[in-house]
Amino acid sequence: MKALLAALLASIALPAAAQEAVLESAQPPAPANAITPRTPPKLIVAISVDQFSANLFAQYRNRFTDGFARLLRGAVFPAGYQSHAATETCPGHSTILTGMRPGRTGIIANNWINQDAPREDKEVYCSEDERIPGTDHRNYKVADLHLKVPTLGEMMKAANPASRVVSVAGKDRAAIMMGGHKVDELWFWDGKDFVSYDQRPVPPAVQRGREAVARLIAQPQEPLAVPAFCRPLMQPITVGGQTIGDGRFARAAGDLRAFRGSPALDGAVFAIAAGLIQDMKLGQGDAPDIISIGASATDYVGHGYGPGGGEMCLQMAELDKTLGGFFAALDSWGIDYQVVLTADHGGHDATERQQQRGMPGETRVTPALSVRDIGAEIGKQLRIAGPVLLGSEGDVYVSNTVPVNRRKAVLAEAVKRISAFPQVAAVLTREQIAAATIPDLPPEAWTLEQRAHASYDPERSGDLLIMLKPRVSGIAKPGPGYVATHGSPWDYDRRVPILFWRKGMAGFEQPQSIETVDIVPTLAATINLPVKGLDGRCLDLDSGPGDTCR
Repeated sequence: MKALLAALLASIALPAAAQEAVLESAQPPAPANAITPRTPPKLIVAISVDQFSANLFAQYRNRFTDGFARLLRGAVFPAGYQSHAATETCPGHSTILTGMRPGRTGIIANNWINQDAPREDKEVYCSEDERIPGTDHRNYKVADLHLKVPTLGEMMKAANPASRVVSVAGKDRAAIMMGGHKVDELWFWDGKDFVSYDQRPVPPAVQRGREAVARLIAQPQEPLAVPAFCRPLMQPITVGGQTIGDGRFARAAGDLRAFRGSPALDGAVFAIAAGLIQDMKLGQGDAPDIISIGASATDYVGHGYGPGGGEMCLQMAELDKTLGGFFAALDSWGIDYQVVLTADHGGHDATERQQQRGMPGETRVTPALSVRDIGAEIGKQLRIAGPVLLGSEGDVYVSNTVPVNRRKAVLAEAVKRISAFPQVAAVLTREQIAAATIPDLPPEAWTLEQRAHASYDPERSGDLLIMLKPRVSGIAKPGPGYVATHGSPWDYDRRVPILFWRKGMAGFEQPQSIETVDIVPTLAATINLPVKGLDGRCLDLDSGPGDTCR
């Protein structure tokens, strides 16, 4: 989308000569006889592409010609793992720059139940402060309250207060979980504008980005041109009373929802990120700086159209260009930067498309598997008044109103009833999950109990955890904006690419599995920052006899 790139470049005030080079997708040539740099980078650029599964990466990697193509010349780990069971946005982002799994970060899901919350709504959103009067988990006050551990940026600040930490994303939970508690700048799209915590001044770079985005949204968007490799995927299919598969991101003037679910959102995020890098002179001081960038549009496209259609093909093509423009801007400023790109989770295509493409075992979960309804039936059977079971994101909680001496009977009956559903793979009790230990085995070899343990927090997790069988979509009734999803313990939701790149490094590819928690110790080693007590291990990014982990 050349027009979008032009708007991006204008908003970050890139010099005119460099703009032309970026718009022509110029890339630095691969260095001959490259030697992995020995000096620490001045800026860490950590990018999360929401719902960028390993399957999606594999499907399009030979189509990338710009930003992704550059990353493919670095250290490529195509089988990274969000090793836990709760493959959702908030838990996944909490692992990327903490080096710890969700069981330790405290971010067990996007939402969970807190029966002691001081409000009528007991469901809690991962990036809110439920103590604030007048809020609920949908109309919340954004906060970093629930993240229990520091991020790499916080570790860098602790070692050298001169380090700057910046976080920009298309979602609040992406910005917060990667930025952490001590950020110099934190901005995210709230559905209407780029915002931050209350009372934070708006820096010029963000204001320029806001104005550029407002101008973009105020104008209608014509359908995007379709690259030749996307044309075979432009096949319409009816799902939930709507046609998907051949969309081209045309947008009426002022349509905020369509903007959010399009490549334009990522363009805006990277524009603001680049503007902050430029204005704050990140990567040009004595101490290393870090910026985390949450590219959220892929997730909105995946949910709204499924990752297997023409819309996702267009999204991948446009994101490739946006990354290329962003990297070219950093090159033009002479910044020595280290990139890592990964994802918070994978994703699974729409059931109806899967059924048409040779997967007849695909199905949607039955509406009868309702925690509320099952709880009502148990209450009637056991003659317990009031709500019996509360549910959120697969976690099931016994209500505090159930007498203590009846809880065991309620749990036993719940396990019995839920396990009887043919679509259920397992119903694990908190005792089973707590008793599991993380093995010294590759993440693909973990049991369901071990995967669940990796995202288990005794303070926040439920009394039971429901796991659906593979290829059972958790969406019972698809509708506009929500036809496909993720969140399962299966590898199509757990596997993500992990890509490292720095100018001059000698690249390689390692097909064996690693974890996203390995990112922090790996990056910390490149800036000579000692870290300990993490779940991850340092990855040697030197393809030769050298060792970047030493």
